[in-house]
Amino acid sequence: MKKYIIYIAILAIGLVLGYVFFGRSAEGSANTKNVSDMTENSTMEKQMWTCSMHPQIMQPEPGDCPICGMDLIPAETGAEGLAMNEIKMSDNAMALANIQTTIVGNVSGTDENTIQLSGKIMANEEANAVQASYFEGRIEKLNVNFTGEEVRRGQLLATIYAPTLVAAQQELLTAASMKESQPALYKAVRNKLKLWKLSESQINQIESSGKVRENFPIYATVSGTVSQKMAEEGDYVKQGQPIVKVSDLGTVWAMFDAYENQISQLKEGQKIRVTTNAYPNKEFEATVSFIDPTLNTKSRTVAVRATLNNKEDILKPGMFVTAKVAMTKGSDNMETQITVPATAVMWTGERSLVYVKTNPNEPVFEMRAVTLGNKNGDVYTITEGLTNGEEVVTNGTFTVDAAAQLQGKKSMMNATGGKTMTGHEGHLGMEGDKNNTGDKMNKTNHTEMNERIEVSNKFQNQLKQVFDDYILLKDALVNDDAKNAQEAGNQINQSLKKVDMKLLSDEKAHNHWMTIQKELKTSANAIENSSDIATQRGHFKHLSAHMISSVQLFGVNENVYIQFCPMADNDKGAYWISLEKEVRNPYYGEAMKTCGEVKATLQ
Repeated sequence: MKKYIIYIAILAIGLVLGYVFFGRSAEGSANTKNVSDMTENSTMEKQMWTCSMHPQIMQPEPGDCPICGMDLIPAETGAEGLAMNEIKMSDNAMALANIQTTIVGNVSGTDENTIQLSGKIMANEEANAVQASYFEGRIEKLNVNFTGEEVRRGQLLATIYAPTLVAAQQELLTAASMKESQPALYKAVRNKLKLWKLSESQINQIESSGKVRENFPIYATVSGTVSQKMAEEGDYVKQGQPIVKVSDLGTVWAMFDAYENQISQLKEGQKIRVTTNAYPNKEFEATVSFIDPTLNTKSRTVAVRATLNNKEDILKPGMFVTAKVAMTKGSDNMETQITVPATAVMWTGERSLVYVKTNPNEPVFEMRAVTLGNKNGDVYTITEGLTNGEEVVTNGTFTVDAAAQLQGKKSMMNATGGKTMTGHEGHLGMEGDKNNTGDKMNKTNHTEMNERIEVSNKFQNQLKQVFDDYILLKDALVNDDAKNAQEAGNQINQSLKKVDMKLLSDEKAHNHWMTIQKELKTSANAIENSSDIATQRGHFKHLSAHMISSVQLFGVNENVYIQFCPMADNDKGAYWISLEKEVRNPYYGEAMKTCGEVKATLQ
């Protein structure tokens, strides 16, 4: 029995020692493995992937962009310590989207205590002169060849054949022979010729030669630049009829529009600083010479005129200029006026929004609702929503907003946050309602999508197929054929699927096509799913607006005609594209097939 107790004791001691020497080592090894796994997992969690064209896209693994299909690239992430509606973008995304910010308000050490006025250069009307014919006749020779030509005082402008002067000269020669007996008659005849601006020397020359001149010269009475030719060689002009208009551009006018809240800061005789894009590093001093006493009730502005010295002849009429006017100390405007570039503002129709950089050291942003004041050129006045010294996004605003949408934060199209949206639902400033009617869709603004962008021939050919299907749809509507219109809508959708967005390496072209493609699909789907030709025509208007934009931007290597019917859409008017100059109206078909006109030609 004693022997068994000893064996049990030895076994117990062995188990304890085994645990001490081997159990803890294994546990440590397991712990080490767990730490290693956690580190690896942490590294994996931090690795995110983004799209070079859409930096707002963040995915935990490589693949294709869900918006455009481009290959994703590695990006940085991290949103620790953010407020509920703050978003943080990676440095990579910031650089790819070219996001820029500007500090607003009256920042110490800057000259922001000014108001800005936008306007353009005009000729000084006080220095304008009209050269007229002093007698009736035919212009035999016009020595002014073109508008913009410089003339000098005393320069020969024109030679005129004047039958009335021929008779007056004959009277002079007759009166000269009788000047001893009839001095009063002689004097009267000479004065008559002087009224026609003949000089004493010219009159004496006629009298001494005894010959009648048929052609008489007209000399410039002022120096300046010909701003307008009012007659041509061979024209018959009456006495007093203008021949040329001459402008002295030694001084010019700068015409500005000032809003109501700016009028108190302006007065005649005030010195202002004027700049122009033509000479960005040069300032011109001007003097306010006139303030219109009447307010324009439509624009709520008054015209302000300033006079500038232009002896160097570098300021040209028509040139756009900006004026800076120092604000009066103690002015309410000086304390409260905050301006931002128009590119910083997103407008939904009901709300005006900007993105504010909340962390000066990191790319952290928050959407802010603001109240807009007047727009002066490309600058908005902010009356509420921003404070002095805040930093706002002025370039890449839509990219920041798209990132907010994807992260479920407050955004332009989602005032409360929540559901993440993909694509560009808010890109056009309209709701993404599937039940949008043609009228609501037609509010889409493409005014800034009109400059041709160079793209590859392959992309153009793919777009050309979409365009050809559009023409089939247009012809079906012309023929009142709802069934073929449906089929054409389907063909447009199929052709849109074949357009390879990866062919657009240019960011501007890429983003424009994304916007247009989405709208084309929406309209084509609506036409395909409707058998009612009136409904089809309503969506065709929206489709045409975006098709025109695509042709303007990218081209289809074919001459096309932009046509317009003023009676379509309840007299609101509507456009479409045609391959023929002859008008064949898709909005009325046989009812009014020829109603409309050609507005433009594109290639």
